[in-house]
Amino acid sequence: MVAILSHNPPEVDDSDTPSDQALLLRARQDPEAFGLLMERYEQPLRRYLMRLTGWGSEEVSDILQEAFIKVYRHLNDYDDNLKFSTWMYRITHNQAIDIIRSSQTKPFLTQVSLEEVANFIPTNKDPESDFMQKDDFEKVRRAILDLPVLYREILILRFLEEKSYEEIVDIVKKPKGTIATLIRRGRAMLLEKLNSNT
Repeated sequence: MVAILSHNPPEVDDSDTPSDQALLLRARQDPEAFGLLMERYEQPLRRYLMRLTGWGSEEVSDILQEAFIKVYRHLNDYDDNLKFSTWMYRITHNQAIDIIRSSQTKPFLTQVSLEEVANFIPTNKDPESDFMQKDDFEKVRRAILDLPVLYREILILRFLEEKSYEEIVDIVKKPKGTIATLIRRGRAMLLEKLNSNT
């Protein structure tokens, strides 16, 4: 059976570890506290950017740096009604989408692991029978990164970042019904691409 991996950043339960909110309050006065927030979110956001763009480490680092600068500049604008992690994803997402839309850079097609591609296949498909071969996983991976970014961003947030519908609404600023439609159409487009290549 194909393993479907969970790649969500772990929730911090250690009582000695300051919460995002506590660090946020400190960061408004002390840049060192913002450094702790950057350390906490650097790897999850880097992974997300690599999945979304398919680009290499250098390009992703540039996007992430600009996103962190924007987060720092707008700390006082943070809406307490949002999870801080969701707000970080929203700013990082917007920075990435702006660059993707203005860039001619093609994805390297290596930033979605072979194991992860099973998450994108509708549940009525049997990944064990249909997508066990490495060549087939490669086709899925390429098809994911070949989707229009409108669909790719939603599918990655839902099935790889494992964000809830409510979190995705807050990140991409689209209604919940639209998110559901994009997920359904995106998965259908993915299967169509795969079927046309067989």
